Amino acid sequence: MTLNEVVGLVCAAAAGGAINAVAGGGTLVTFPALLLFNTPPIVANATSTLALVVGTSGGIYGFRQHLPAVKPRLWRFTPVSLLGGLLGSVLLTFTSNKTFAKLVPFLILFATVLFLAQGAIRRLAKPQEERTQPCNQRAVLGAIFFQFLVAIYGGYFGAGIGILMLASLGFIGLGDIHEMNTLKTILGSLINLVAALWFIRAGLIHWPKAGVMTLGALAGYFLGSHFSQQIPQKRVRQIITLIGFALSAVTFYQQFLK
Repeated sequence: MTLNEVVGLVCAAAAGGAINAVAGGGTLVTFPALLLFNTPPIVANATSTLALVVGTSGGIYGFRQHLPAVKPRLWRFTPVSLLGGLLGSVLLTFTSNKTFAKLVPFLILFATVLFLAQGAIRRLAKPQEERTQPCNQRAVLGAIFFQFLVAIYGGYFGAGIGILMLASLGFIGLGDIHEMNTLKTILGSLINLVAALWFIRAGLIHWPKAGVMTLGALAGYFLGSHFSQQIPQKRVRQIITLIGFALSAVTFYQQFLK
């Protein structure tokens, strides 16, 4: 790697880690950065997942005081999260770079729309705080199945899975946003971890790029979590949304119009 590439990937990973710590959506920075430096799409996706998984898992520490409250729900969602994440990552290995490259514009657009809708999803979930009746078994089973689908998508691409999980958890009666974020962080870490392990086994990781990006992501998560209260999150969300739509437009042009 050239010095410019090292610096660019470290900065992109640091930005991605900070964005995940503050708002979520860091993959929308790290994945395109790898594409910019001529990384094949599937390798870029796998390398980005591995680079961010350490920092994402580290985010669990910040929610440690809420772990006892979410433990009863973990046994329901953990198996489908692991299985779905594995299936999604396996599916990626059976996708050619050419096919995946054509899917990238749609995946980025989908993730960006999810990110843009995050506030609305949170507002939809918020009324669940007022529930006094326990959620029925059918709703729980539906949420478990939905989590399985989210995990498959997470193992395959991953951007936006946290937003989807927050919506699901809100609709089954989980009202405390800190507990929701705790459960979302744990499940998201499991999905990314099992996907990263499969990508390693499949030989899809570009190790030099993954190494420098992991260092950048760790720094980004630390700075993002440390200064999150001082950063105007609304502005961060606006910037990420603009970047996402711009990247989607550029990749659509490259794949279908150029």
